[in-house]
Amino acid sequence: MTTLDLPPVAAPGPAGGPAPVGSAEAEAPRPEKKLRIGGVTRDDVFTVLGTVVGSLALDWVLYERVLPFSGAFGFLVCWYLLFLAGYYLVGRLQWHPMMVRDRLVSVVAWSSGVLVVALIADQIGYVASRGYDAAQHLNFFTESMEHTGPLDPLTSGGALNAVVGSLEQLGLATLFAVPLGIAAAVFMSEVGGRMARPVRTLVEAMTALPSIVAGLFILGIVIITFGFEKSGFAASLALTVMMMPIVTRAAEVVIRLVPGTLREASYALGGSQWRTVWNVVLPTARPGLVTAVVLGMARGVGETSPVLLTSGFTSQFNGNPFGEHQVSLPLYIWNYVKQPYDGMIARGFAAGLTLMAVVLILFVTARVLGGRRPGQLTRAQKRRIDRDARRLRAAAVGAVARPYALHPQEEQ
Repeated sequence: MTTLDLPPVAAPGPAGGPAPVGSAEAEAPRPEKKLRIGGVTRDDVFTVLGTVVGSLALDWVLYERVLPFSGAFGFLVCWYLLFLAGYYLVGRLQWHPMMVRDRLVSVVAWSSGVLVVALIADQIGYVASRGYDAAQHLNFFTESMEHTGPLDPLTSGGALNAVVGSLEQLGLATLFAVPLGIAAAVFMSEVGGRMARPVRTLVEAMTALPSIVAGLFILGIVIITFGFEKSGFAASLALTVMMMPIVTRAAEVVIRLVPGTLREASYALGGSQWRTVWNVVLPTARPGLVTAVVLGMARGVGETSPVLLTSGFTSQFNGNPFGEHQVSLPLYIWNYVKQPYDGMIARGFAAGLTLMAVVLILFVTARVLGGRRPGQLTRAQKRRIDRDARRLRAAAVGAVARPYALHPQEEQ
């Protein structure tokens, strides 16, 4: 016979019944134990630190004493592989195999994120260190290179013309590429038909288009064939060719993620396809569309070869993108970094630092303007709703008070 595990029975009292609650014979309730889900424990920290130090020492011994290898890159790669192997072996000594695999994947994910952040910080730090001597002077942001020579000090000349040129060219390219890209995405995802597949194939082919080909296309069609001169407008057309497929593909993916039930609800309420797309689909996909625009701007803001072929280079300030040559920050960097003068090289790196700041400002502005969650109302929409609600409440109060005003004798 088997014995069943029954719950414990309270000890009998003096009369044969259970012990009273307040008696000492009754078992005191155990305090609840708080379970910790996730997080980092002390054992995790010591395991990682010990593995890092041990793998570094073993890597140094292998590179400096045993193996005929050299080079910083190989040293770091070997150190990382030894760290992963050591972390797995140390984890097997104290954890379950499934837990070891889970924590090993977590370590790989964290180390990948740290590596990406370290690379970005290294790039920013290197550019800032090389260009700080020129960027620390205010004239770099308020003057152009029109009256500055290669041997002039850093207190003369700047990149004002390049900053203005980049902003104007990127602004025009965004103005051209974003409506065309979103319209193409709406056509492929909402309209469809026989032409949707050829358009999608063309967009995918344009995504892999080399930037120099876009510059040659605008050079051959707009400048040579139609006789337009090299200008910021021609450069913005070349950037449009580069940005439009990026915006289109990203926008199509985002629009396809909009739930079909929202479209069905709009159609059930009598909305046409155009009204459904304009009032339901695009507002719902707004955060993703902003991301698509940001990706397109990131592709176009750093292009050099199409701008070199279509805008020309000048050291003078030109605020008119529709006439004469106009320089941009990538072209400014390309022209001055390759010169054999320390002052010009410093100005080129300072322009690179300025380009990073311009990109950061543009991205933050785009996120602030269109990065709200789906369904989140703007301040103007909230004020309009509050105003309409006050009007409805006032109308309801007037409707209730009106019968008494029409028949004053009933009040008596």
